Amino acid sequence: MSPLWSLGLGFVLAFALGPLAIRLLRTLHLGQTVREVGPASHLVKSGTPTMGGLLFLVAATVAAVALGPRDDLMWVAIAFAWGNGLIGFADDFIKVRLHRPLGVRARTKLGLGALLSLAFGALALGPLNIGTDVQVPFTHLMWQPDPALFLLLVLATGLATTNAVNLTDGLDGLAGGLGLIVAMLFAAFAVSVGVFSLATFSLALAGALGGYLYYNLHPAKVIMGDVGSFALGGAIAAVAVLLRLELVLVVAGFVFAVETLSVAVQVVWFRRTGRRLLRMSPLHHHMELGGMAETTVVYRFWIFGLICAALAYVAFWA
Repeated sequence: MSPLWSLGLGFVLAFALGPLAIRLLRTLHLGQTVREVGPASHLVKSGTPTMGGLLFLVAATVAAVALGPRDDLMWVAIAFAWGNGLIGFADDFIKVRLHRPLGVRARTKLGLGALLSLAFGALALGPLNIGTDVQVPFTHLMWQPDPALFLLLVLATGLATTNAVNLTDGLDGLAGGLGLIVAMLFAAFAVSVGVFSLATFSLALAGALGGYLYYNLHPAKVIMGDVGSFALGGAIAAVAVLLRLELVLVVAGFVFAVETLSVAVQVVWFRRTGRRLLRMSPLHHHMELGGMAETTVVYRFWIFGLICAALAYVAFWA
């Protein structure tokens, strides 16, 4: 069966289950808490149902398992996405139900994410035996790190991707749209190298994100929450590692990288000078506070995401 069927099933499931999921989240009083340090225009979003990432995570998983070749690569990718999603779920639960705005401590999340990434890397080297070859973008070369360095690369890929998607998830539709673009791109990569299980999973994820975005576009009826951003980052990272395209992911997900870099630069600059370099970080908030409408920021970031995807496609085939 063509992997494309999973794209359609993922979309239909997320789209059909969306209203039910939103009502359930409202019934459970799982509403977004907007911190006062953010843009004032976002205060109206307070109370919007959060943890909506469960919607596309469940839809993508069901679609992939129902229609794909259920090999070890797919199961490990799904497990890594869900494992990271559980870390985000704990963060959301503490914020929303226990009313602790900062959620799980940053070092705790990093520690759990690191353990999960190292376990994933060990599986990739051991039972999955995918090797340590990593494609170098824009070349026909394959980098062959030793196993220890490969584990560090997997660790960096897992932590960087999950946290980058989490930082990017600050505007309606932003992270979901960029994630859809990257998922479609890596589905194409997976098809080109004949790994149809990962192609099916990536397309199921893209379809589920499409169904989710119907309810997440401005003004959002549901927000993915940390459970969604961590799961989405985990899914993308897992597919990239299993296809040995960790370095190509840097090109494909460059918008996520820029968002993360903007936060790091803001922190370093403020500590050294006592002043802010940006009006607010991440970069999307800086653009908002500069007078740009939220939807305009999102659409422009999507355009840059498409450009990065095109460059990554070239980087893969060059």
